Amino acid sequence: MVAGRKKIVKEFKDYLEIEKGLSPNSVFSYLSDLNKLDKFLIKENKDIVSISKNEIQAFLREETVKQISNRTKARVIASLRQFYNYLEAQKFIQNNPMDKVESPKIERHLPDFLSVEEIKKLFQVFNKGSELEFRDLTMFEILYSSGLRISEACLLKVSDLDMDNMLISVKGKGGRERLVPFGEIAGDFLKEYISKIRDQIKGNRSSEYLFISKKGGPINRKSAWRLLKRYIERAGINKNITPHTLRHSFATHLLQNNADLRSVQELLGHIDISTTQIYTHLVSKELEKAHKIHHPRS
Repeated sequence: MVAGRKKIVKEFKDYLEIEKGLSPNSVFSYLSDLNKLDKFLIKENKDIVSISKNEIQAFLREETVKQISNRTKARVIASLRQFYNYLEAQKFIQNNPMDKVESPKIERHLPDFLSVEEIKKLFQVFNKGSELEFRDLTMFEILYSSGLRISEACLLKVSDLDMDNMLISVKGKGGRERLVPFGEIAGDFLKEYISKIRDQIKGNRSSEYLFISKKGGPINRKSAWRLLKRYIERAGINKNITPHTLRHSFATHLLQNNADLRSVQELLGHIDISTTQIYTHLVSKELEKAHKIHHPRS
């Protein structure tokens, strides 16, 4: 990008980070999509700040030829729309090239979740006599009890816990903080893990993180996924499960038990309630299934 464009993109990056409070991954995604557009425009001898809808559509056609998915195309369009809306708001442009550019329709796939019986089955397969398996059990109990993202659980510190009030201070996407409760079962495991198990894993090393690896650092997401896969196989559950599935199960089970959608939104840390509404579809599907099986005239 030429100097003028670089300056504007840098200001846009600051806007995403500071005003929008987006996570580093989200900011990287926006800038990556902008960079794709910029490379296309360089070939066309066009400037990213002064283009029309025609150039945008030509760029999107080129991306489509690369056989990108509708989901990826929709993300690119969302990134460009955010950028050009920002330019318009800052009076850098008068005509927004993203006006009337439509996003492709995306078929929403309902996420997998574990039934209450499968949750019970899963949590019975851990060897509580093993320090590392007790750590894993505690971590996955917290994921299910509080609906945390695995990235949030990996970065939890001991100081984030309020054991007296059974609350966790969580720093979520974009650095937004929220307080989430945990249940008695998870609380009992946490007490034993902190008082007995964690120090045995940590040894002489110093660490502020709650769930630590054998090397003393925080467990990472890939390790958590690999560990959960092992326990799922041990439990004989034939589903494609990731740590995020425990978050899906948390939300689904709350709604199945008549929790308020807004409360679930707060617990999950969703900004937009439409993100949370996917779980109402899961509950509806389960009700349809129950009706079909049990109603005499279904």
